[in-house]
Amino acid sequence: MRMRGFTLIEMVIALAILGVLASVALPLTELAVTRAKETELRRSLRDIRTAIDAYKQAVDEGRLPRAPGESGYPKKLAVLAEGAKDLKNPKGEMIYFLRRIPRDPFAEEAGANQGAADTWGKRSYASPPQEPQEGEDVYDVYSRSARTGLNGLRYRDW
Repeated sequence: MRMRGFTLIEMVIALAILGVLASVALPLTELAVTRAKETELRRSLRDIRTAIDAYKQAVDEGRLPRAPGESGYPKKLAVLAEGAKDLKNPKGEMIYFLRRIPRDPFAEEAGANQGAADTWGKRSYASPPQEPQEGEDVYDVYSRSARTGLNGLRYRDW
C-alpha cells in the first residue's frame, strides 16, 4: 500500500509560488489604498471649497452679516458646519453649508485626536497663494501632508 501526501519538494515549491504571489499583491494593495485616500482628499477639498464659496455668496447677498473691512469669508471652518443665522429669513432660521467638516485623509496619525478642522492647512484671503498662511478668515484649505501624489504633485498643492 502506498502512502498518500505531499513530498517535501512539492511543499517547498508551493510555498515559493505563494511567496511570489504575495510579493506581487502587496504593492498593488498599497497602491489601491493610496488611490482611495487621494479620491477622499479630492472629494473633501471640493466639498469644503464649495461650502466656502457658498458662504461668501450668502454674505454678498446680505443673508449673513459682514462688518466693514471684512472679506466676507468665514472666520473659521467650523462655521460651515455649525451654521449661521439667515438675516433675510423672517423666522431667523440657520443656514448650514456642510453637515460636518471632513478630516484630511493624509493627516498624520499623531494628530488623530485633533478636530477635523485642525487637520487642514488654512489660507486667508490676504495670504499669497505661493505661501499660504492663516489669518482673520478662511479663503481656502489645503492638505498639510508633505507627501507627493501618484500624479507627481504634492498634496498641499491640490
